[in-house]
Amino acid sequence: MNSEFDDKTIERVEEKQYTTLNLGPTHPATHGIFQNILTMDGEIIVDAEQTLGYIHRAFEKIAEHRAYYQITPLTDRLNYCSAPINNMGWHMTVEKLIGVEIPKRAQYMRVIIMELARIADHLVCNSVIGVDCGALTGFTYMFQWREKIYDIYEHICGARLTSNIGRIGGLERDFSNEVYKKIKEFLVEFPKIFNEFIALLERNRIFYDRTVDTGAISAERALQYGFTGPNLRAAGVDYDVRVMNPYSSYEDFEFDIPIGVKGDTYDRFMVRQNEIWQSLRIIQQALDNMPQGKWYADVPDFYLPPKEDVYTKMEAMISHFKVIYGETNIPKGELYNAVEGGNGELGFYVISDGGRAPFRLHFRRPCFIYYQAYTEMIKGGMLSDAIVTLSSLNVIAGELDA
Repeated sequence: MNSEFDDKTIERVEEKQYTTLNLGPTHPATHGIFQNILTMDGEIIVDAEQTLGYIHRAFEKIAEHRAYYQITPLTDRLNYCSAPINNMGWHMTVEKLIGVEIPKRAQYMRVIIMELARIADHLVCNSVIGVDCGALTGFTYMFQWREKIYDIYEHICGARLTSNIGRIGGLERDFSNEVYKKIKEFLVEFPKIFNEFIALLERNRIFYDRTVDTGAISAERALQYGFTGPNLRAAGVDYDVRVMNPYSSYEDFEFDIPIGVKGDTYDRFMVRQNEIWQSLRIIQQALDNMPQGKWYADVPDFYLPPKEDVYTKMEAMISHFKVIYGETNIPKGELYNAVEGGNGELGFYVISDGGRAPFRLHFRRPCFIYYQAYTEMIKGGMLSDAIVTLSSLNVIAGELDA
């Protein structure tokens, strides 16, 4: 690299002629609808400016006109690569607001679903990093296994990508024998396939050269920006919401928090790789120690009655109607609740004025937080490095522009 650009605090040289490059908003390398206006000196990035908002859908304002029960499908469309985590995070926020503790069995079932979603999310991110380094095989191979996770979702709730999975107060139904069978098959078969993916990339010389020291950020700067999740842990900070503020019985499980050293693209890749192993470990523990009992709490104002009762009993039909249309007022209150999403701390700040819909709702989207650092991370580097750095941050446009 030209020594003139070794320092990321570089400034323009007036006598030089620079090129402006629009990277996006609809560019196949950006993996989402957002734009980076790059000032280039040949292949070197002299400056960059992010613009976003191209798919802004006003979720927070829509939520203020929807009943709490009806907000779950909006959360699906944040980070849609791990939508069930968003669903569970919202349900736990409402449960906290109304003061409901769900049964232990339902908590373990949620943990299984969330960890499957985390695996699916990391598979997408890491296989796409490979694609942006020129390795397509891992992407097409691993997506078959993401589909197997979606098969499990489908048997749990009937949906796949945007799952709308679970309910305020628990889950729609207990896991069927087919669900348990598919989860156990996944735990047996997936590790062998994942090891092949590891062999393809982790020690690959080309991949290593493309990712090591690319898009690095220090722990101090990551914290200043407000990084969380794999991108913060890659910089060496062992912060994980599941450990720092346990929810859904995560305190019952033994697992490690993988961390990196340099905070570069390779560290972000490796943190997600190792988190997949930890998720498999958590799922196995949940299966082995699954509590007995109900999969829902006794909250008839928010939890739908059994369908057979709806068809045969007037009281159940009325209750069903009231839940679906959100006719029950929520107690007044204000709280912030967070879960460890696929990309980091996914938080919900909600204010209730005692009505059927939130007075105010704010989503803390991790993508929106760390995308602010993108200019600093790519400045002084090559254009090709900017692409793979963006992939390793795993910027999901639905979460960025909520």
